[in-house]
Amino acid sequence: MHARAVTLKQLHALKVIVEAGSLTAAAARLNLTAPAVSTQLRTLESHLQVALLGRGQDGKVTLTQAGQQVLMAAERIDFVLTDCTERVAAIAAGHEGYVTLGAVSTAKYFLPHLIARLREHLPLIKIAFRVGNRHETIDLLENSRIEFAIMGRPPRRPEVDADVLGDHPHIFVARPSHPLAEKSDITHQDLLQNVILTREHGSGTRALLERYIDRIGADHDYQSIEFGSNETIKQAVMAGLGIAFISAHTIEAALADGRLKALSIPGFPIIRQWFLVRRRDTPPTPAATRVRNIVLEMNGSFLPKVDAMI
Repeated sequence: MHARAVTLKQLHALKVIVEAGSLTAAAARLNLTAPAVSTQLRTLESHLQVALLGRGQDGKVTLTQAGQQVLMAAERIDFVLTDCTERVAAIAAGHEGYVTLGAVSTAKYFLPHLIARLREHLPLIKIAFRVGNRHETIDLLENSRIEFAIMGRPPRRPEVDADVLGDHPHIFVARPSHPLAEKSDITHQDLLQNVILTREHGSGTRALLERYIDRIGADHDYQSIEFGSNETIKQAVMAGLGIAFISAHTIEAALADGRLKALSIPGFPIIRQWFLVRRRDTPPTPAATRVRNIVLEMNGSFLPKVDAMI
């Protein structure tokens, strides 16, 4: 038996012979000669080493027991191929597929809203997320482990195409009972006299704070405590360990319910932007293009609304 030598044309010929009732009628449907159809049938029987067709009393072809099994297999194969063809077409059109999206950890506060919106628009596209600090996210992008990244300032390497998603405000916060909480026009000296709670090296928020401190207080020493997450920083501020420079998008709920207070500092908030970035040297898949288009159509509506609280 040489089952692997069986072809789709042979199986299709068997199916049409049974449907048409004779070799001659099947040949007409297939636009072939009757001898050509007969050859396909004989070759199929030779590969399987069994007779597939017989003739009934009315002269019409009938399936042998083996023929019935082969026909059922042919119909299953036809169904699988049809389904595969439809799914491939959907993937090519961007209606189905798999997309991996990276995001800096600050973005995780609005990612659930974005994911929910994407699932509404693109229910057949599976989207996986990878969350890390800025350094980790750039590394994922550089090693092609993600197709897009949601982050602040686009990296210099790898070369990327970047779309603006919306504003990203950064502020200093304290607990409501802190001496600076009710003070207006807080000075740079006021800030530097307090312990500043900050993110770890590799964080975009940490880099932004360091650039700000360099600009206002290069000649002043200040105390700082480093934390590995925004959540820990929030809890530390509430516990009275110091003030924090933080993304306003990470503390929307804490500002709204009064657990944290935005400090009144001239020139604040510092506004940066959120970007959706992808490698310039890697063409996006159709599914990735669909995800990008839907995200941009949202026009930043998934971002936290904090303007009135800062």
